[in-house]
This record gives sequence, structure tokens and C-alpha cells, in this order.
Amino acid sequence: ELTGAELVELEGAGHCPHARHPVLVNRRLRDFSERVYGRPAPPLRWRRPIRRGKRALFVSSPIGLGHAWRDIAIARELRALQPDLQIDWLAQEPVTHVLEACGETVHPASALLAGESRHIAAEAAEHELNVFQAWRRMDEILLANFMVFDDVVRDEPYDLWIGDEAWELDYYLHENPELKTAAYAFLTDFVGWLPLPEGGEEEARLTADYNAEMIEQIARFPHVRDRAIFVGAPADVVPHAFGDGLPQIRPWVEEHFEFSGYVLAPGAAQPAERGDGTHCLVTVGGSGVGAALLQRVIDGYPAAREAVPDLRMTVVCGPRIDRGALAAPDGVELVGYVHELSRHLAAADVAVAQGGLTTCMELAAAKTPFLYAPLARHFEQRLHVRHRLERYGAGQAIDLATDDIAAGIVAALREQRRPADVERDGAARAAAMLAELL
Repeated sequence: ELTGAELVELEGAGHCPHARHPVLVNRRLRDFSERVYGRPAPPLRWRRPIRRGKRALFVSSPIGLGHAWRDIAIARELRALQPDLQIDWLAQEPVTHVLEACGETVHPASALLAGESRHIAAEAAEHELNVFQAWRRMDEILLANFMVFDDVVRDEPYDLWIGDEAWELDYYLHENPELKTAAYAFLTDFVGWLPLPEGGEEEARLTADYNAEMIEQIARFPHVRDRAIFVGAPADVVPHAFGDGLPQIRPWVEEHFEFSGYVLAPGAAQPAERGDGTHCLVTVGGSGVGAALLQRVIDGYPAAREAVPDLRMTVVCGPRIDRGALAAPDGVELVGYVHELSRHLAAADVAVAQGGLTTCMELAAAKTPFLYAPLARHFEQRLHVRHRLERYGAGQAIDLATDDIAAGIVAALREQRRPADVERDGAARAAAMLAELL
């Protein structure tokens, strides 16, 4: 009364409401400041092409480039079903690298997003990334990026929101379901935080707690997700439980998701032109994590060439790994970002990759023999991705610390494994599910 302040009562909020209910508090602060000082001019102005028809906002995970390529494939199929659809992308590097090269419309508010890939790279050490703990330490980044999304959809009406592993979008929409003002679809290729043995009992307790919170959110507010699409088949879901006293993951996913089958990048079935000799392609994706693997493979090149005299090697550093930090002998070419990498994966005679799902599945689809070295402490690569690759009979997992990479490359060339066929219609199936929301 003395200050003339506004009293905001939050019933049942508990201690530290700004931490427990950050979106609510942030919105209150924003609304208050705009009432008192006026609404500021947008920091970024843009002139969109005027087009009649539906509008969709696509939020694509920036952890690597695989999500970007599959999302472009889905977007193109969606436009084929809805020719008047305008798609704007809320994304950050390295995803914007791909989107701009493909002529997609990147919303200028994307420049306000906090860097998730930079955080993930900073959490990595050599060939190790405790991705679960890195995620736990990323909550401020995720919250900030959700608030950017919230500002965008407040100012511009969309008919459909699409989030491909946009976990912050999914989490905060379930925490604040009253903010949902459009149809919303969530896509992912894995479900369930899983502990690794080296994490001990504490990691098992924490992952189960995260899973229990997600299960409760979906049960309380099933209307938030108008579509939940698993990029794969039921058999691709790991045969584990969410934790002690919690459901088995696969039956729960079958109940709460639809299955699109795997989604390949556009042009994945069209190999690039092959060069002379035997070609080994080495790549770790676009996140900036993996320089240690690249150097180890480069170091093994001379020994591999002794067994395969015409062997040449191309090392793809992507947009975030410094080529100048790697030492390469003659016969090894270091390149940065490669557009439509999937076509080059299909043209290679053998490949070495990290444990990312997209690269490995595109190699599987192309029937290219390959080795993959999952990051230490990375539960998704070590459990979810490996389970799927073993189901297809694709690739050979290696331990970067102990295995002879040169011998592995030679063995992969000689064995010529033939994995099971990878479905080619995943993008069209996912787009058909999304089109129903329009």
C-alpha cells in the first residue's frame, strides 16, 4: 500500500516461485514493464512475403545437423500436401547453416536464441560427453529460448507449432498449458533418460525422476500434444524401463506416440559422384563435439593405407570444428561443412562416424560399411542409437580408447556387411500426420 505496488499471489507456488514457475514470473515481469514503460520496438524487423494460407513455426533441435535435414525432408513433403503453407523456422547454429543453404525462411528472432550447441561442446572433454548432466546444467538456456518462442507466437499467429526434439518447448508448454494457442506436434527419435553404470545409484535416481516428471506431465495434460511422432518403428524403442517403479518404455511409447518410420535426408538415395581409389569418409556431425575422434582416425590412416594402397580419406569437420587444429598427412583431405553430406556418405566405400543416429542411419540406408565410436557417458549414443543400429545389423561399434581403428577400417571393407533396408517413406508419413492438424 505504501509503495503503490501490485501484489501478485501465486497459490501453491512454494518457495522461490521465480525458479519453480519461471515462465509465469517472466511473463508477469514483461507485462509489468510494458505497462509502465511502454512496449519497446522489436529489436529485429523483417518483411515476410505476403501469402494467403496456413502458417507453421518449426523449432528444430540444434544439437547436431541431423534434425535439420530430416526436418527439411518433412517440410518439403508437408508443402506438397499443403502448397500454400508458409513455414518459418526458429533455429540457431548449426541448423541455420543448413536452412539458409536450402532456401528456408529463418525467423529473425532466431538471433536471440541462446547457444545450445556451444554449451554442449563446452561440456565435452576429448571423446566424452555426460549428456544427461550437460542437459541438467542447461536449464537457463532452455528457459531463455522458450521465452523467445513465447514472444514470437504472442506477436505472430501460427496455425501449427512443430518441435523436433524441442524439449524446452515441450516441457514448458506442459508446465503452462494455458499458453497453447495453436496445434502442436512433437517429434523425437528417442524416449527416456537412461542411466549408465558409471553414473551409479545417483544417476539412476535422477534419470528416473526426470522420466517420472515427463510421464506425469503427459498424463495431466494429454491435450498439449496434438501429435506425438516417434521417428522410427516400435522395435526401435529400447527394451528398458523408465526407472524403478515406472513403466516399460516401449509399451508406453506405443500408447502415446505414432510411428513415422525413419526419416532420411532429401537426396539420401542419390550418391554423389565417386572419385578414384578406395574412399574413406570420416564425420562427427555438426555439434562441435568430436575433434578427438577425427584426430585418432587421421592418425590411423597410414597403417590403413599400408593394407589398402589406394585408400584416400576425407575428414568432415563440419561448421564448428577448426580444421587448423588437426594434423593430417598426405592422402587425407580436411573439409568444413559439406552440403548434402548424405549423398557423400552413400558414395563412400567405408566410413567412420561418432554415434549420432542420423549419420549412422544414412550410412545404413546406403549400405556403406562403417565404424562408429559412441561418446563416453553419452546414454543416447550408447543405448538408444546402438540398439537401433544393432536391430538393422548396421555398422560396427568401436571403443576409441582400445580398438585399432586402422584394422577396423580394413575389416569393414573386407566384410561388406549388408544391413536391413531402411524405410524411405518416413518423411511423407510424418508430413501426412502433420497435415491433419492443418
